[in-house]
Amino acid sequence: MRIKSVSASFVAAACGAMVLSALAAPAAHADERFGDTDITGVVVAGGDPVVLGTGPRTVTVEVTATDPAGLQEIDATLYHGSFSAQDATIASDAACGPTAAATTTCTLTFTLTPGTAPADDALAGTWSVGAYAIAADGDAAFLDSAASFDLRRETLLTADAAPEKVRWGRTVTVTGEVRHAGWAAGAPVAAAAGQEVQLQFRAKGGSAYRTVKTVTTAADGTVSANVRAFQDGSYRWSYAGTSGTAAAVSPADCVDVRFP
Repeated sequence: MRIKSVSASFVAAACGAMVLSALAAPAAHADERFGDTDITGVVVAGGDPVVLGTGPRTVTVEVTATDPAGLQEIDATLYHGSFSAQDATIASDAACGPTAAATTTCTLTFTLTPGTAPADDALAGTWSVGAYAIAADGDAAFLDSAASFDLRRETLLTADAAPEKVRWGRTVTVTGEVRHAGWAAGAPVAAAAGQEVQLQFRAKGGSAYRTVKTVTTAADGTVSANVRAFQDGSYRWSYAGTSGTAAAVSPADCVDVRFP
């Protein structure tokens, strides 16, 4: 069974004013535990970075809590910045509880909406999870930073090798463009200048790509490299990503090498 929130009267009766204050607006304080309630694990999106494009995305957070008396409510909040100075927060769609089980894993759902939460691209990077569990006997646990995760802007890459039919030993120019999700803009925007991107090649019939050049993006997010063609194969661009931008690989573009 899922409920949206525990009542203020329950919290006050169960844990007193200290617990009630922990549910109020964020303040600078340490983790708080009352009795034998504990939060033993928090996992965001299965442990992977959260990649967000320009449309809404649902993210799950699993919170494992314990208390011999069972759990009345388990919930969490995602936030950016420090606990005492949050510049963005996202609440769960609904809390979990009650349950008579001494140990339970609550799967919370969060809806991320670019342009609203998070509001803009500056909010990419490390986020934290604040979580609490309240037991049926009034014990409780409140963790300011129960876990952290990277929220990354989606990356889009293109690749174009020209000419696609080239004589052996002649030059092939491979161009491309790196764009990231623009959360405030609502559309992909050019990557910043100076981002490293690798040009990779796979010979026809081969199973693996190898890096042949590393270049950096121009101010408009474009990349370009010249290579000499000695065999048929495919070229692609590969971007490793950062704490705020997702890794990505472009579709491949093939080159047919003609011998004299």
